[in-house]
Parts: sequence; structure tokens; C-alpha cells
Amino acid sequence: MQNKYIECGKIINTHGCHGGLKLESWCDSPEVLADLKKIFIKKNGEFTEYKVKKAAIFKQFVLFDLVGLTDMDAALALKGTVIYADRDDFSLSEGEYFIADIIGSEVRDADSDELLGTLSEIINRGAQDIYVVKTERGEVMIPVVDEFVIGVEVGKAIYVRPIPGMFDEA
Repeated sequence: MQNKYIECGKIINTHGCHGGLKLESWCDSPEVLADLKKIFIKKNGEFTEYKVKKAAIFKQFVLFDLVGLTDMDAALALKGTVIYADRDDFSLSEGEYFIADIIGSEVRDADSDELLGTLSEIINRGAQDIYVVKTERGEVMIPVVDEFVIGVEVGKAIYVRPIPGMFDEA
């Protein structure tokens, strides 16, 4: 079952003295986060909606002014908080998916259908993502490039074509 809310960033600091927030974007780009009209904050298992009054991009960060958040003390209390968006507020193109929807997926050999492991994490540190696959012997990291990742079936499996030895010494 897919979660209604998707983690999309983290409040890393305040901005200005009027209750503004500085966010680290976990979206494909800061622009995606800045385009949201509302965000959600989870507290005690409940999601509270905040309407976005104004959003701007500053370097790789997003600056938000939220309706009802008008002083620096209230903004400072939110520092370190993960923010969420309603998955319905995003429009995905064909072949796009949310990372949250593939974490935990089986990773299978595209040619033999052999179960290689389970996707435990996705690392994004530059040119391409890296899939971290948990196996019986440890973890294997696979660059997310066409040579290795053949297909992703959300809710089913991720199909890869590993090079010889990639999964031998995990």
C-alpha cells in the first residue's frame, strides 16, 4: 500500500525574522519542492497541513513562507523537521515513480529472474543514483544506469544485469 504522504525535504534553518524557513529539497530538483502549494508536517502520527504563502529558490535550497507562521521562534521550533507532500500534488510522467514506492522491492537478475536481494536504500550523490541492495551476505551498490538497471516494476521488482562477481562477495 502506498503512503498518501511523501517525504520531500527537511527544514534546516529559519530565513529572515518573519517566520520564513530554509529547506533542503529531497525532490528531483528544488523547483519541484518550490512549486508545492501546501506541505504537511507529521507530529504524533498526525499530518498537519500548511499552505505555502511564498516560495523561492536560493542556491540548492528552497525558502518558504507559510500561512500562519509569522515569527522566528515558531520557525526555529521546526528546525530539523521532515516535511511531506500529498502524492496527488505531483504529476509523474510515464516511467517515473516515487522512491518510497520501490524501497523494499525485490531486486532480480533480468536474464535469469534469480532473486539477488532487496532494495534497502537509494543514495543520490551526484551524476546518478545508487541502489543499495541488501543480500544474504551484505550490501551491494549498483549505479542506476541503463547498463545495470534494466527495468523497474513498481510494486513488483527491479530488474538488473550485474557484471560478473558483483554479487559474489557482498
